[in-house]
Amino acid sequence: MASRGLAIDCEERPGVRLSLEEVNTLELQRVANPIAPRLDAQLETQTNVNFGYPCFVRNPTWWKRRSTLERGLTVIAVCGVLLCIALAVALGVLAASCKNGCDEDMCTTKECIYTASRLLKNMDPEVEPCDDFYDFACGGFLKSTIIPDDKTSVNTFTEISDELQNQLRTSIEEKSAPDEPKPFRLAKNLYKACMNKTIIEQQGLDPLLNILQKLGGWPVLEGNQWNESEFNWKESVYKFRQMGYSVDYFIDFSIGVDLKNSTKRTIDLDQAALGLSREYLSKGFDDKIVQAYYSYMTDIAVILGANKTDAKNELRESLEFEMKLANISLPNEKRRNATLLYNPMTVRELTKTYSSVPWKEYFNTLLAPSAQVDEEEVVIVSVPNYIASLEKLLAATPKRVQANYVMWRAAASSVSYLTDGIRKRQLQYSTALSGKTEREPRWKECVDTVSGSLAISVGAMYVRKYFKEDAKKNAVEMVADIRQEFTEILKKVDWMDEETRKSALDKAASMTSHIAYPDELLEDKKLEQFYEKLELTTDNYLEGILNLTLFGVEYSFSKLRKPVNKSDWVTHGRPAIVNAFYSSIENSIQFPAGILQGAFFSNDRPKYMNYGAIGFVIGHEITHGFDDQGRQFNKNGNLVDWWAPQTKEKYLEKAECIIQQYGNYTVEDVGLNLNGINTQGENIADNGGIKEAYLAYQKWVQRNHVEPKLPGLPYTPKQLFWMSAANTWCSKYRPEAMKLRITTGFHSPGKFRVLGPLSNMEEFSKDFNCPLGSKMNPKKKCAVW
Repeated sequence: MASRGLAIDCEERPGVRLSLEEVNTLELQRVANPIAPRLDAQLETQTNVNFGYPCFVRNPTWWKRRSTLERGLTVIAVCGVLLCIALAVALGVLAASCKNGCDEDMCTTKECIYTASRLLKNMDPEVEPCDDFYDFACGGFLKSTIIPDDKTSVNTFTEISDELQNQLRTSIEEKSAPDEPKPFRLAKNLYKACMNKTIIEQQGLDPLLNILQKLGGWPVLEGNQWNESEFNWKESVYKFRQMGYSVDYFIDFSIGVDLKNSTKRTIDLDQAALGLSREYLSKGFDDKIVQAYYSYMTDIAVILGANKTDAKNELRESLEFEMKLANISLPNEKRRNATLLYNPMTVRELTKTYSSVPWKEYFNTLLAPSAQVDEEEVVIVSVPNYIASLEKLLAATPKRVQANYVMWRAAASSVSYLTDGIRKRQLQYSTALSGKTEREPRWKECVDTVSGSLAISVGAMYVRKYFKEDAKKNAVEMVADIRQEFTEILKKVDWMDEETRKSALDKAASMTSHIAYPDELLEDKKLEQFYEKLELTTDNYLEGILNLTLFGVEYSFSKLRKPVNKSDWVTHGRPAIVNAFYSSIENSIQFPAGILQGAFFSNDRPKYMNYGAIGFVIGHEITHGFDDQGRQFNKNGNLVDWWAPQTKEKYLEKAECIIQQYGNYTVEDVGLNLNGINTQGENIADNGGIKEAYLAYQKWVQRNHVEPKLPGLPYTPKQLFWMSAANTWCSKYRPEAMKLRITTGFHSPGKFRVLGPLSNMEEFSKDFNCPLGSKMNPKKKCAVW
């Protein structure tokens, strides 16, 4: 760099002057990558250094008569003197400030400064913590956060997910090596197919129209050419299975683990998977969201070639049929008792009881070629009344209406993989449903599709390149600490009889954990074996998606006769996700690599921040094993009633307190109360989880030391624990998204995931000196664990 034009005084050029370090960095990049001329251009436009511009020689100054070595030494000497002066001044200022009260218990590392800055940015110090701790901890976040047009909400999870998306994009867009393993090529091929809008636009709507023809034709498109005599709802399900579409539009069919014998799998039958949530459809045709759904299905049909008047009339009838499916379905509030959903019947009994369906043929057609059944095969029927009502409904519904319904479902599931024109109409419907007004950038959508469809392949890419192994070690230690505190809680609760307590302790001790990722993701051969039968090209996006569905269905159905492996690496091999899970069947907790970062976890900040954030999540998942649904399963993951009657009654009383507490919370912006019944499991888990994490942190302090506070925040480590926990749920929603969450969701909105648990905690009130009777320290508190 020094030899290029610096010995002459060139004409002054406009632009921003870069520092020497920045110039050197850009030049090093240019040298390392000589085929990137844009870096040279960047240097020229951003500095006064002239490359190739007219210059003239002047009489050399003293500086220019010096050799390159002399100049360099002179610069180093001057910089060294200035640095010493600056350091001396800084030390003097620091010493003076310490005389006025320097806090030796202050953490001043880079990570602590960043953590403090984040808390300060999110909080609103004008709010009294004992009045509304959520607004205190998250008020600044709510005021400063603007929800992007392509999002329905913004929270801690979305922030980390955005970073994760960028990391996955880097891996997926990397050029393939000649010997790259097949699983990674599959991911890149699917991504290329998704990103190749040119081919997608050239193909137009033909891919879907051709498929609809193969499925038997959509009556609203076919008009009088559609032949009703050739339609049979069962045959339509068979065709959907062959093409890679869902088989669940009339009856949900799946292979699941036997709830009462979790070592084996069984066939499950359940009520239909609907195109719009039952909670909306059951409100009737005049509901605003139902109207948006009806308008959407009508317009999609018109875009695909239907006459608008015919579409309105015919699809009104198919919508009414779908609303009847919703009305004969069991609402979520009544699906929380797993015993009521466990109704085993043999194929012979099914055929006798529900004679309109040739069940043996039905099962064998869907299962082929993976498995076959005989009349003694046991099937678990979740909602027997649904099948009985479905028989009557189908008998009373014209075939044309049935066909319009099921072909609409196929078309709707395909729209995302088609042209911009039809996708614009999909976005309008999404706006009505969730409030977002723009699609996310195409690359983000494609990354999400690839990471969702090829989760094992993409997860392997992620952990090999980005995951920090020390996070796994620390998470393992935290899980052990928090599990121990839950065990202590079980030992102390005074409403539990000793026999039930013993069973509970056995279950807690038997709970397994899966942290970060399974080691098999580092083995190419394992990945190649898993994806051996899958092929994807880059020239037909919709076809690729259907191939993936077929691949997934074949894999699932092939498991019917195989014993259950509860530690199967495939089941736990999806690490590139920002979430955590509890499985009743496995009696296991899972914390994927994607959540062990960002606001949830950092190895370089005080432990109270980690215990308040990821510790809260860990405790939440552990407690799920003992929420209103998890408690129904024993330590082996079997549906067994192991509770003494009196203890069960006391448990239900405590759960009812939680139901009432949360059911009385109102979201004023949308004028809706929370559904205390549907959210009770998550609320019980939140209340237990934060308690366990807090107690575990106090034990950590006893074993180690009191940690330093954060700079600029006049709060104790205990108070900072609660602030960290609250920051986990700082959330901002669009009104439409909030309504959707309350109406159909199982989690309370972020605000109440803070206010509910913390107001029930004596420890919180003590740490913030909240007077009894204040909003955050009410006289009546709820606690299950």
